[in-house]
Amino acid sequence: MNSLEVMNGPAKRGFHARILIACCGGPFLDGYVMSIIGVALIGVTSQLSPTTAEAGLIGAASLVGIFFGATVFGFLTDRIGREKMYALDLAVLVAACALSAFVQEAWQLIVLRFIIGAAIGADYPIATSLLTEFTPSRKRGIMVGLSAVAWSGGAAVAYIVGAIVIGSFGDGQWRWLLASSALLGLIVIFIRRGIPESPRWLLQNGRTGEAEAVIEEIYDHKLDLSQVHLDAPDTPKTDMRVFLQGFYLRRIIMCSILYLAQVTPLYALLTFLPSILNGFAISGSGPTGLIVETVIIALIVAGSIPALFLVEKWGRRPMVLAPLAVMTAPLVGLWLWADGPLWFVIAAFCAYAFFSGGPSVLVWIYPNELFPTEVRATAVGIATAVSRIGAAAGIYLLPMSIETLGVGTTMFFGAALTALALAVCAVLAPETAGKSLEEAAGGPSPVESEQPNHGKQLT
Repeated sequence: MNSLEVMNGPAKRGFHARILIACCGGPFLDGYVMSIIGVALIGVTSQLSPTTAEAGLIGAASLVGIFFGATVFGFLTDRIGREKMYALDLAVLVAACALSAFVQEAWQLIVLRFIIGAAIGADYPIATSLLTEFTPSRKRGIMVGLSAVAWSGGAAVAYIVGAIVIGSFGDGQWRWLLASSALLGLIVIFIRRGIPESPRWLLQNGRTGEAEAVIEEIYDHKLDLSQVHLDAPDTPKTDMRVFLQGFYLRRIIMCSILYLAQVTPLYALLTFLPSILNGFAISGSGPTGLIVETVIIALIVAGSIPALFLVEKWGRRPMVLAPLAVMTAPLVGLWLWADGPLWFVIAAFCAYAFFSGGPSVLVWIYPNELFPTEVRATAVGIATAVSRIGAAAGIYLLPMSIETLGVGTTMFFGAALTALALAVCAVLAPETAGKSLEEAAGGPSPVESEQPNHGKQLT
């Protein structure tokens, strides 16, 4: 029996809850930061008078930052460890968010949003890899998938805070809305204090004694790990070539396209939801618009919650394929019936938001499960980077698309991207439910069994 079997058992009291909250703090901040700009954008436009191109850059700058942050720091996380960079990235985010209160020009806000995005991008591979490597196999889908709920929760809180502040004080308080992210960041930094390095990463990097010490501290078991080997022994340490061949290439393509198709329409929706609603003759800044926005964001959270449990009960593949198929339909409807009645527009957005829960959970789970410890954070970084650079392009182009092509045609592009992800996942998405990290990362075939394997543990 592999000595790491102890990590599938109970940890010291409260550890799993603490690391879950600490690691989900990053996605919560991401959802908040990415959504609060959409609420604040009306005030930004009124006071700073950005051009159409500048407005697109304000929305897209953080996504470009996430591209660089995820790519660079995902690689570094595999090289130097998860714990060392665990608080530094959020310290940068807090500083940039605080400086947003003093912005006087559009270019200043664009620069700060880029820095904020780089910090968020760095946190994705750091936090999710650490959480994955500490999580018992039977709970991994739920615990890692909670990152999606945390992201959606952050987005919902942003719109609720925005509705309260704008409703009470008007659009002119947008600087304080943007700076409010700094307070949340400080709370997460405090929670993360004292979280240890991953024993799997320590063991993979020859630091056996430190891995044994962490396991003894967290699980109260004294082990000899000198004979334990992780993952595929022929996988080069943090070597990018592993993603250019065999089933790891197919997996990185699948994860990247799924992530791209999930976040591009969703980020555009959250960033420019008031503007999109205006295109459907719903005042995004009025009471009706704010209520609709809050309901849509709440449904994103609501859709993620049942998906957390169904990814273990039904499996990963069903919970990515069925929702993608359903999500395509309302976007096609909004394209074909752009001048439809109010009830139809609201129902379509609500349906898309709710069923996005399945893929939202899987984009966090799949990259962390399908790659071995020595390249896990790098894989998460690559998938995140691809998704965000595509989302950045989409957000940058969205205002121009609405202005020149109309909101209906703009919805068609979202439908086409979602349908592409459905086709790719149908061919390449594997089933990993119930498997250990070592089992999930291995295997010669890109498409494994359609049924969850709940019986397998570390062997």
